[in-house]
Amino acid sequence: MLIETVETFVVGNPPPRHGGRYFIFVKLATNDGIEGIGEAYVATVGPHLVADMLVDQAERHLIGHRPFDIEPFWRRAYGSGYALRPDPTLCGVIGALEMACWDIVGKATGRPVYDLLGGRVHEGLRSYTYLYPTDGDAYDPLADPNLYTDPDLAAEAAVRAVEMGFTAVKFDPAGPYTVYDGRQPSLERLDLSERYTRTIREAVGNRADLLFGTHGQFTPSGALRLARRLEKYDPLWFEEPVPPDDLEGMARVAAGTTIPIATGERLTTVSEFAAVLRAGAASILQPDLGRSGGILQGKKIASVGEVHQAVLAPHCYCGPVVAAANIALSACSPNFLILESIDRWDGFHADLLQSPIRWEDGMVIPSSEPGLGVVLDEEVARSHPYEEDELHLMPDNHPMRISESLESGDEPWWKNPR
Repeated sequence: MLIETVETFVVGNPPPRHGGRYFIFVKLATNDGIEGIGEAYVATVGPHLVADMLVDQAERHLIGHRPFDIEPFWRRAYGSGYALRPDPTLCGVIGALEMACWDIVGKATGRPVYDLLGGRVHEGLRSYTYLYPTDGDAYDPLADPNLYTDPDLAAEAAVRAVEMGFTAVKFDPAGPYTVYDGRQPSLERLDLSERYTRTIREAVGNRADLLFGTHGQFTPSGALRLARRLEKYDPLWFEEPVPPDDLEGMARVAAGTTIPIATGERLTTVSEFAAVLRAGAASILQPDLGRSGGILQGKKIASVGEVHQAVLAPHCYCGPVVAAANIALSACSPNFLILESIDRWDGFHADLLQSPIRWEDGMVIPSSEPGLGVVLDEEVARSHPYEEDELHLMPDNHPMRISESLESGDEPWWKNPR
């Protein structure tokens, strides 16, 4: 069995665009007709360029090779051009192709991917959701513009999520994130973050864990100022409190607060996650398999975390194929904690699949179908091409325009409420 063809899909995500502006899928097919699907979570360059990179890497390193040879493929691609170091764009491309190989291998052997990685140790996977606007476009400032600055509206959204069955909710009222972070939080954002967390805690009580998200906005001292205000509400985690490459700073935050530190959505390969653990910077690891290098790298990350008593909480702000890969990894990882869901995997995420991801009472139920357990509906994918020029996520680029105003017209914040 040899890989014979590669095909890509750049799919526009219609409003409310939960999970991003677009999804990038790749399909591999073998000479005996078995197909596998993967997804890249790459936000640094345009999605059509990523699609070209997927084809380039497949033609250089996969076409004519066996899909079973995942480690050799990964090494050939990771070392191409004398790189051999973490690169989020390259590893997103490699990871998508690697996922598709796993999907083929699972179908060829008649087993789900988690069986090939040691076997299922979790019957159901606890999941959480972001607090999203109830109507309209997540990138539109007129769509529930106050959800991210009004604690009462956020508490109502949290209660709705709990009533659906979620036992954890994530939110990030700490302010805009920019290409000039980290910085000190303003007094008004410190106050808002505390009121926001307190109001949600009072609304949900002990029915749900609170996940306080940030995006590396702060200096270590600024993050500690914020953490001290949040500790009394017992969040399950404080996410990426400083820029992700400042491991010493993150370790200072971890040592200075009782809130567990989570990080990983912007990290790639087991080497970067191992560095986090060696530094004592975090105890909750959040690889996104569409960026961090794929399923086998994910298993290595989970295993290194297990040795350090760190737990696994895969990140997913993209499409349903990365979700399926995260599910496969989580199902076979003893140190799994919780899985990021995009709502209940309904809406457009469900439309993109021939059979949607199974979500019941706050739990994702891993599929027992061979491979990743999902099949892309190619007709739906092709009927929603992405034809715009914005990237998946766009932090503000202009420091003089960064405003800490809590008014709804705060453009840098509403450009990217996620």
